[in-house]
Amino acid sequence: MTRRTASASATPALPCVLLTGFDAFGGASLNPSWLAVQALAGEVLAGHTLVAAQLPTTFAGSLQALAGLLQQHKPALVICVGQAGGRSAMSLERIAINVNDARIADNTGEQPVDTPVVLNGPAAYFSTLPIKAMLQALQQAGIAAEVSQTAGTFVCNHVFYGLMHALAKQRGAGRTRGGFVHVPYLPEQGLPCMPLDDMVRGLGTAIECALTTPHDIVHGAGQIS
Repeated sequence: MTRRTASASATPALPCVLLTGFDAFGGASLNPSWLAVQALAGEVLAGHTLVAAQLPTTFAGSLQALAGLLQQHKPALVICVGQAGGRSAMSLERIAINVNDARIADNTGEQPVDTPVVLNGPAAYFSTLPIKAMLQALQQAGIAAEVSQTAGTFVCNHVFYGLMHALAKQRGAGRTRGGFVHVPYLPEQGLPCMPLDDMVRGLGTAIECALTTPHDIVHGAGQIS
């Protein structure tokens, strides 16, 4: 992975990649998704400037914030990142489903159960990222990674579905690609975990692969259960 920091004069001329992470939730004092994307802000990969933004861990506010970011930056690529406690690898999410079913309340106390993300929207959207190529690149870089078949039913899936719904409405050949990545806990949060440096390096590797891979590869990464 080769990256550099954009100069003030170069940044406006480059297309951008929008990266989002979440604020802390569920009583935690930090969220590794935000720390990881924040560390990449201002970097340049494959001719694209990386822009990082924090989303609130709320059902109502997250998609409002994301819509504003999409309009403001008009990114060529969007990767939303969230925390998945209990996972030991970076998870490249395959599919977003049109349901909210919150086991805990969000940061405003909202706890929707069995409600749609988008009323009358499709049942699901697939990521448009080359997740199999990204998986291979991460594994070759020595980063623990997997393809995940579920992004849950909390705010992460809510944002993933809302992102893909917004991108699906774009018209023309230059449609933005997007998807979602989950990262594990940091070591100070518990086990299993991943050091922040590995998360940052892994995200950079995944982003560069996504930017340079127009069509995904065939690479086994399924699950029996």
